[in-house]
Amino acid sequence: MTETETIAYDVVVLGAGPVGENVADRTRAAGLTTAVVESELVGGECSYWACMPSKALLRPVIAQADARRLPGLRQAVQGPLDAAAVLAHRDYYTSDWKDDGQVGWLDGIGADLHRGHGRLTGPRTVAVGDKILTARHAVAVCTGTRAVLPDLPGLAEVGPWTSREATSARSVPGRLVVVGGGVVATEMATAWQALGSRVTLLVRGKGLLNRMEPFAGELVAEALTAAGVDVRTGTSVESVTRDDGTVVVVTDAGDRIEADEILFATGRAPRTDDIGLDTVGLEPGSWLPVDDSLRVTGHDWLYAVGDVNHRALLTHQGKYQARIAGAAIAARASGETDLDSGPWGAHAATADHAAVPQVVFTDPEAAAVGLSLAEAEQAGHRVRAVDVDLSSVAGAGLYGEGYQGRARMVVDLENETLLGVTFVGPGVGELIHSATVAVVGRVPVARLWHAVPSYPTISEVWLRLLEAFRDN
Repeated sequence: MTETETIAYDVVVLGAGPVGENVADRTRAAGLTTAVVESELVGGECSYWACMPSKALLRPVIAQADARRLPGLRQAVQGPLDAAAVLAHRDYYTSDWKDDGQVGWLDGIGADLHRGHGRLTGPRTVAVGDKILTARHAVAVCTGTRAVLPDLPGLAEVGPWTSREATSARSVPGRLVVVGGGVVATEMATAWQALGSRVTLLVRGKGLLNRMEPFAGELVAEALTAAGVDVRTGTSVESVTRDDGTVVVVTDAGDRIEADEILFATGRAPRTDDIGLDTVGLEPGSWLPVDDSLRVTGHDWLYAVGDVNHRALLTHQGKYQARIAGAAIAARASGETDLDSGPWGAHAATADHAAVPQVVFTDPEAAAVGLSLAEAEQAGHRVRAVDVDLSSVAGAGLYGEGYQGRARMVVDLENETLLGVTFVGPGVGELIHSATVAVVGRVPVARLWHAVPSYPTISEVWLRLLEAFRDN
């Protein structure tokens, strides 16, 4: 019988994705001994099955689409993408699913890595393998989320793709059905269609990207259709079977679709079902409610950082939360109690409330921050939406012939500041940080008038938006 070893730390972090890594980085920088527990690859979902591989797949797709908009270059890029080279490019950015570099980074900051499945066994105590890790100050749950599959009979036997298989597939399926209308669904439909799949996109709702302004989903749907994707909205899957290697999908309309693979991009659930939450009075499998310092409600030693708290399921927001949580843990460990007085508001994750930026890397890109018009109205704000056709900006025409896009800013009329901004069009992802600064900083429209955009860039759309607000 193996003897259990007990090791004491100041902080124990469950999960070594970008969020867990950033918590560990901040607590180690503060001089706190820190353990990190990981059952899979250090670097987590983002590094190996989400952000990095998906964008590595999409970048050649978007670059080719941009090149085809330019005279003198269009004819040179008419052939198909070299799928093998694109997949190899993806493999490079996942380090071939090896985490040596990330492990070396953890070692470099002085955090101890414990491989295996970590479970809480009580307050400030985590079991992993034959070890018990105790935490003097904090345990941070940074275990992220997993894909949710629908409750369809026999689905497990079909072997459906989730986001993991969609970003790590070793070959291009001839026919691919994608179920869902959100970010993963639209990005993967974009990527695999361009790599040679015949893609059918089945969307239960009325349109795509329903958490953004309606025009974002409309423009993306139009572009996907033009690229060859069969987009079907208002459609649900009734059954899925695999017959002699072929996936057979039957919809609620009675349509029968055959494919080589099927991807379900239909939501996420927290990875909290088997981490011992019951031992500290919490419900296994639940999202973990937190305060603005990311401390779990009712537990002064337990933090939930990133996707598990359901505040904003985005890597950059999770890393932001991790910086806040690490600073809060360090401050409390040093005896501070009035965290509101910390520098730069470093102990409160305020950006998660109304200033969350996101970019969808489709063609065209969709980027948004803050509230949509509908969200602002539902929240009771007195607002006005200001819309501009992006093709009216000189920089858009130079970016590519036939440029199509749209911009909207949602203005709070009580104080004439911005509550939200949305851009849709090629290359607009690089515009969203300026909008984020304006929304987070609550910069008055009158001051934005003096933030002069460079000519001729697409960012000149800011001038057009401000002119439209002034003149109407």
